[in-house]
Order: sequence, then structure tokens, then C-alpha cells
Amino acid sequence: MTDTFLPTEASSVLLATLGGQPQVVTFALDALLARGEIIHEVYIVHLALTNERTRRAWQRLQQEFVDDYYAGRRCRLRRFPVGVNGVELTDIRTAADAEAAWQSIRTLIADLKSEGRRLHLCLSGGRRMLALLAMSAAALLCDHQDRIWHMYTPEETLQRVRDGAMMHVTPADGVQLIQAPIVPWGAYFPALRALAQTSLQAVQEQLRRVAAIDEPQCRQVWERLSPRQRDVLRAFAKGMRPDEVAASLCITLNTVNSHKTAILAECRVAWNLPEDTSLDYRFLRERFAGFVERV
Repeated sequence: MTDTFLPTEASSVLLATLGGQPQVVTFALDALLARGEIIHEVYIVHLALTNERTRRAWQRLQQEFVDDYYAGRRCRLRRFPVGVNGVELTDIRTAADAEAAWQSIRTLIADLKSEGRRLHLCLSGGRRMLALLAMSAAALLCDHQDRIWHMYTPEETLQRVRDGAMMHVTPADGVQLIQAPIVPWGAYFPALRALAQTSLQAVQEQLRRVAAIDEPQCRQVWERLSPRQRDVLRAFAKGMRPDEVAASLCITLNTVNSHKTAILAECRVAWNLPEDTSLDYRFLRERFAGFVERV
């Protein structure tokens, strides 16, 4: 890595899974750049290039990043094959393959987060299992500034761009980058980040236990709320601030605060908290993040 690629406070990394459709990566990158994101590096997570379609997709992507430039901007393309002991996986057929892929992706995300990087994960390409494993690692290692994206391409456009026939589109083509929800358990419970050093099975079991801790209280509060109060609670649980909740739901900040006061009153009852206990919207994010994903 040269000095030109040292991370800056505002820079982000795009991490994308790759199969046979290289245009998914450039569509996502174009959309993020259009939103004002500063992206200096793109990491491509993929299975072994012995697969002809994956190899061709990688080669097509390389043509878009010439001399570490993309569309006139400094941006480096880096490939990250998943594997174990230097051997790249050709597919994910067994539990052992899944564990090896998990360890690889977890290491990549952990290293990037240790550098203080903001991550954009586009998980629409390649094997679905790669996306699932990446989301599992992200739940432990990512925080509220990171984003997971799904790429939607209309069928008529898909036929024209398939296999990298077109690497860039216009708004008229209908391609949409859609944010997918993520519950960053490691941000809520930092001790859980140590789980990233364990096996995938251990991670899944511990996350199930954490998710169930506040289930009865969350359920009690939820059932006593009005539909609009539930909308507000759901927004807070996704990590929004009060002003963001107001903008998202097209209501005033005063209305948001009124709903928030009512919700927190129900929380005091459900958790048997003294009246003088200080609660704010962060309490809702911490307690209800996983719950709202399940209701």
C-alpha cells in the first residue's frame, strides 16, 4: 500500500461479493459515489478463479480500474479469495467449507475495522452463502456507520447488462441500491466481538442467547404501543436519532419526542426501572435492535 491509499477520516471501503456478474460491483460503486461517498478501495470477495465465470468477471472488473483509477478517481481494486491455509475454496459444499469461508471473511472485516474504516457491503453477487457469512461477521464487527446494500436490477435491464455486457447504467435503467437492515450486535455488546475469534457455530449459539435476553420485556412494551408508536420504536431500534426518525416518518420532532416519552414510560414498567432512572432513545436502540427484526 502506498501513501496515496492511507485511509482518511472520511474515506470508506466497498466490500463486494463476486460471482459471474461484475457489473453488480460497478453499479454499487457508481451509486455510492453519486451519493457523495469517498471510496478509495474496493475489496472483492470471491471463490477460486478456477471457475471460468468468476475469472472472467474479475478480469472485466480489472478493466474498470486502470492504474488504480476508477472513473477519474483514485480507487484501488483488491481481490480477496476465501480459503484456508492458502488454498482457495472452489465452492462451499460442506460445513468445513463454510467455516473456512467464515474465518476468511471475518478476518478481512476485522482488519478493515481495526483501521477505522467505514464499510459498505454489497452482497448481491456470487454464492448466497458468501453473503450470509459476510452478514454474520458484520453483525459482530461492524457498527452504526457501516452499511449493507442489495442491488436491484429490473429484468429488462438485467438481460442487457448480464455478464458485464454493460458496466454502467443511467437512472432510466431502473437499477436501485437498497439498504438492507443490520443489527450490529458487537456495537451494542462489545464483549461479543471476542466471538469473532471463535467458530461460526459458537457465534450463532451465543447470538441466539443474546437475542432472547430481553424478549419478554420487549414483547410486553410492543403489545401496549399504538401502530404509530411502533413505527417510532422501530426507527429508533435501527439506530436513528430523533431528527432522523422525524424525517423518515414525515412527522415533527415534537411528535417524535411525545411518542418516545410514551414508549420509555412503558419500558420503565416492563423492566421495573425506578422513575428517576435516566432513559433516552439509545436505550431503545440497545434493547429493541434485534426484537424489531423478528416481529
